[in-house]
Amino acid sequence: MLEGSAISLATRQDPGATVGVHAPGVLASAATGIVGYIERCHGDVDRIFGNAHILPDMAGSPTLKLRLSAFCRLFEESASQTGNENFGLWFGNQFQPRDLGMWGYAAVSAPTLGAALECLVGLFRYHQESSVMQMRVDDDGLARLEYQITDPSIIERRQDAELSLGMFLNVLRECCGGHWSPEEVHFEHPKPACAREHEVAFGAPVYFSQRTNALLFRPADLARPMPARDLRLLAVMQTCLEQLGSRPSQDHMLLDRMRTAVRMRLPEGCPSLKQIADELRAPVSVIHQDLSKAGLTYKEMVEEVRRDLALSYTRQQHLPFSEIAMLLGYSELSAFSRAFRRWTGAAPRDYRAAAYDA
Repeated sequence: MLEGSAISLATRQDPGATVGVHAPGVLASAATGIVGYIERCHGDVDRIFGNAHILPDMAGSPTLKLRLSAFCRLFEESASQTGNENFGLWFGNQFQPRDLGMWGYAAVSAPTLGAALECLVGLFRYHQESSVMQMRVDDDGLARLEYQITDPSIIERRQDAELSLGMFLNVLRECCGGHWSPEEVHFEHPKPACAREHEVAFGAPVYFSQRTNALLFRPADLARPMPARDLRLLAVMQTCLEQLGSRPSQDHMLLDRMRTAVRMRLPEGCPSLKQIADELRAPVSVIHQDLSKAGLTYKEMVEEVRRDLALSYTRQQHLPFSEIAMLLGYSELSAFSRAFRRWTGAAPRDYRAAAYDA
């Protein structure tokens, strides 16, 4: 009864709690230990959680859900307020699989590493919404564990990507040993200023501005037995997650997938509507209908994606404007500068200076 009351209170009073089908969520267990970690980094816990609109005592709960946007904001705020640009990277690096709650316990209870990763992928929808996770084998023979948030409204998500791959790395190390490393690590965000730390954390080459976030490793590792395999516990955790979780709403799925596809393709040049339609395997006529319902044209939607990313990238002091232009699909810096002035009324350099002064 007491636990039910706590959940009700959090839903009524805390903007970080999930309050409807249009607010994708993530189980609060993904934030286990963050309060202590912020304190060790000499951060102001109350200020960071207040800016993210989350109650500190919600972090780590195995049954509460946080808004995914608030969760991502929590880690972006932590990085900013502690002055530790790689906050998410190192938080994920020390995060143990069982700290993920039921989802983590299900994975480590699987019989083999391959089964553990299949379990993570199969149960992911109950742990986190408006996101994708998948396992596949590349043409070069490497296995890929991929992860990406698909909610287009969550622009600032670098810290989440880095902490998530760190968490997944430790599931693999649970099986293969603490010194095991992947062959490569991929991130969708641009290369940060302190990128050397990423290769230290993962023990592998790290590539940025990729199509998605991924750990790449040799498929032979999938046959390794998990040291804590327990099929009975696995079944219990699966059942609990299925009862607790909920499937995402389908209302805005196609539009969100379009924005995600555009974002992924921009570094290769501005994608055409046909390219996006082919990638999503959706008829162009259906895409036009969805865009029309949202009061948008395809060109306007692409402009929105570019604008949101441009504002985010421009606030990152270490990123050259020429690289930002390339990441947004512009062939020339001058074209990016004209577009930026159209969106904001200011030149990129002036916008960055004002953001830095603020």
